[in-house]
Amino acid sequence: MAVLALFPGSFDPFTAGHEAILRRITPLFDKIVVAVGINSEKHYMFSVEERMELIRKKLADCENVEVTSYSSMTIDLCHRLGAKVIIRGIRTAKDFEYEQTIAAVNRLQDPSIETLLVMADPDHINISSTLEREKLTHNS
Repeated sequence: MAVLALFPGSFDPFTAGHEAILRRITPLFDKIVVAVGINSEKHYMFSVEERMELIRKKLADCENVEVTSYSSMTIDLCHRLGAKVIIRGIRTAKDFEYEQTIAAVNRLQDPSIETLLVMADPDHINISSTLEREKLTHNS
């Protein structure tokens, strides 16, 4: 049985930390779908198309990675795609607490879908999309 994993996020922008986690987990799954979230309540620096294209370019050599966008609940996307695992990266204890809560909610909705929390590489712990946006804003 092929195992499909979902790696959801806003990826605004897609960071070196996101890329490192994906490269570490690609051997573990038959297919990974990077799902770029669209939330009408959020204001993004990059359009969904720009975010998806950046991810595709960075991961062009990863044959088992696909990129899509979504605006539904993550668990609903798992159902549509047949994903059995949700991948989430964590850097700090604060990230862990947040992700643990989200994983519990997802588990209540569908206990057959597992959440896998992947620790960031030590050299990526201080990288965040928020800081990357700030750098891009002030360096442009």
